[in-house]
Amino acid sequence: MNIALFGYGKMGRMIEQIALNRGHQIVAKIDVDTTEIDFSKMDVAIDFSMPSAAYENIKQCIAHKVPIISGTTGWLKDYDNAVAYCKEKKGAFIYASNYSLGVNIFFELNAYLAKMMQHLDQYKVRMEETHHTQKLDAPSGTAITLAEGILANSKYENWSLDQGNDNELVITAKRENDVPGTHLVEYNSNVDSIEIKHTAHNREGFALGAVIASEWIIGKTGVFSMRDVLNLG
Repeated sequence: MNIALFGYGKMGRMIEQIALNRGHQIVAKIDVDTTEIDFSKMDVAIDFSMPSAAYENIKQCIAHKVPIISGTTGWLKDYDNAVAYCKEKKGAFIYASNYSLGVNIFFELNAYLAKMMQHLDQYKVRMEETHHTQKLDAPSGTAITLAEGILANSKYENWSLDQGNDNELVITAKRENDVPGTHLVEYNSNVDSIEIKHTAHNREGFALGAVIASEWIIGKTGVFSMRDVLNLG
């Protein structure tokens, strides 16, 4: 499989190594200084670029009939437009806030726990995410996905960063050196606490999931998620 990498930072380089180890070829490494892109050699594209570039990268790949896997966060104001464009052009597109296989199982556990807790008003839920200091967006896309899983199954109306009122799910974002990603969901009452937590030990899990998603999407048409890739529906 011929893979193009949009964004060649730490994640791009890790994806490259995993893809090569799985027998694939990297046919393009597109970064901020790239001026010409040959889409004809690509079987699939993986985007871990900048928030300002992600939407245009997705549109360009779809326009050139190249399936695209996007893991860039911070651009989701344009997500609905990307979905509409993909459907219009009959393209193939996956966006995930986190491609880690463990995190996507964690998403399912989080939503299931929220359903179990939704009528237990004595519990207040809070979230905390910790990442490396180079991460540009806060809260993380993973934290937002977790929050959406709780909002869909609770009385909370929306989420807020660091502080909020009783109708808001508060997400605390921390930035520390050399932390790939830790996410905590905690339900607290006067008598006890329940928590679930995912801790990434390195970025390899994110990269592996993105490569697995790129293998899965070949030959398909539509807008998908990691729930489809992992058959979690």
